[in-house]
Amino acid sequence: MTGCSVLGPDFEGVEPVELPNGWNKDTETDTSWKTARWWFQFQDPALNRLVEVASEQNLDLESAGLRILQARAALGIADSFNYPQAQTFSGNLAKIYQNENTFDNATLNFDAGWELDAWGKFARGVESAEAGLYASIASYHDIMVSITAEVARNYVNYRTFQERVLLSERNIEIQERVVEITEAQLASGNVTELDVQQAKTQLYNTKSALPSLRIGMMQSRNALAVLLGTLPDEIEPMLASALIDSKIKVFDQKYDRNQVKQLFDVYERHSLIPRPPLVSTTVDASLVLRRPDLQLAELQAHAQSAQIGIAEAEFYPRFSLFGAIGINSTVPAGSEFSFSDSLTLSLGPAFSWNVFQYGRVENNVRFEDARFQETLTNYNKRVLLAVQEVSNALEAYQLNSLQKELAFSSVSASVRAFNISLTQYENGQITFERLLSSVEKMTRSEDTYAQVKGNVANQVIALYKSLGGGWEANTGKPFVREDVAEQMKARTDWENMLDDSVLPSLSPNNVETAPWVFGKPKAASTEEAEKDDGSDPSAEQGEP
Repeated sequence: MTGCSVLGPDFEGVEPVELPNGWNKDTETDTSWKTARWWFQFQDPALNRLVEVASEQNLDLESAGLRILQARAALGIADSFNYPQAQTFSGNLAKIYQNENTFDNATLNFDAGWELDAWGKFARGVESAEAGLYASIASYHDIMVSITAEVARNYVNYRTFQERVLLSERNIEIQERVVEITEAQLASGNVTELDVQQAKTQLYNTKSALPSLRIGMMQSRNALAVLLGTLPDEIEPMLASALIDSKIKVFDQKYDRNQVKQLFDVYERHSLIPRPPLVSTTVDASLVLRRPDLQLAELQAHAQSAQIGIAEAEFYPRFSLFGAIGINSTVPAGSEFSFSDSLTLSLGPAFSWNVFQYGRVENNVRFEDARFQETLTNYNKRVLLAVQEVSNALEAYQLNSLQKELAFSSVSASVRAFNISLTQYENGQITFERLLSSVEKMTRSEDTYAQVKGNVANQVIALYKSLGGGWEANTGKPFVREDVAEQMKARTDWENMLDDSVLPSLSPNNVETAPWVFGKPKAASTEEAEKDDGSDPSAEQGEP
């Protein structure tokens, strides 16, 4: 008798999404695995380790996993309304005083009531709760995308500041050498004290910039600690690696008068900043539509759509079955209770109908319908934001890449100019001002180039984030850590609800969403991603 008529609209998904015409609409792509584990393409073992630890320990991710458990419990509550809603066992023992007589009274009753789902109110409640469960999973994945990107961004910032510190220390050594040369020239009477003081001014200016660079390193490290759910001191070992140590040694080599500034080895092969992969200028629209935040918005619309049917059910009468069995015995005080003729039994149908609502039900339906339309509007807004983020990241990557080429040319020219000017100054061919100018320009161009390299890497990270890359990395892992689950089990009986393999069956409206929520990456994707373990920094960069 349940489900005679399910009221309210059946959710059929959102309208087709409008994306820029230039974006690739081909859903058959062999690059999705590169987006799923995009950080492997930076070929940096330390970055891979940080992302792995963050996926296991991040506190925001843990909170999102606990919200999934809340949604599961809410679905269980909604599903329970399909069964008898009232089952009450009650009794009492009383002493009754009536005039001058005293009686003892004993009652024992069992009552049951079952409101039939004649209009699909409870079915819509289950549908809404089920969509809410999958929305919480989508939210979990969305948080995973953000966390992965933030770990990578702060790691790149840390390495950028670290390289700027090393470059600054190297240039301080050069400027100290310039001061020594100038003082020797002063002793020989070739220059005035003004030249010495100018050289020292430049040296002290470069030294004064070091604390702010080290503050940037510290702040990036501490941000990583929060993302990984640990203390800053525990981050240091994760940031160290044999590969990084070998690169740092190159910067630590002392500069003397017989050396000239080297260019390519220091700035490229020995750079501490992770080298980002080359990215295509063609946007894969299918990846954008798989963004967890878009899936979250669609599932929220689905959950709200079911609320309209729940509200419309209040227009119609409620039908139910009721039953009661009990005993009621009253005897004079001091006598034994006799239950032989005190048994009562009642059973039958019932209905109730709130006929005068003064527009309350009708306005409640309007309220739920307006909220549903708002969720559709929010979905469209999220699509526009996704387009904005992808476009911004892609165009910024292209412009930063061009800036990187120009900045490298500037570094190349400034290093060459310094090497020439130092030789010429020692031979008395140029004035001190020209040497000082070449040192200043080289120092500034090197620092700028390091920043631009960091910007390029960050724009690649932003692009992969805007494409929704990274949520698949946690596929197959529990939503709640084992130690947290054990703590909860010790406190409350969760039965099998902490088992991620136990999930509710999908309703027809969720079939389209199901592959996205629980779809595992292709087997080849994980295997190929794990090949890029960061062991070879000179490996050819792929083009996703």
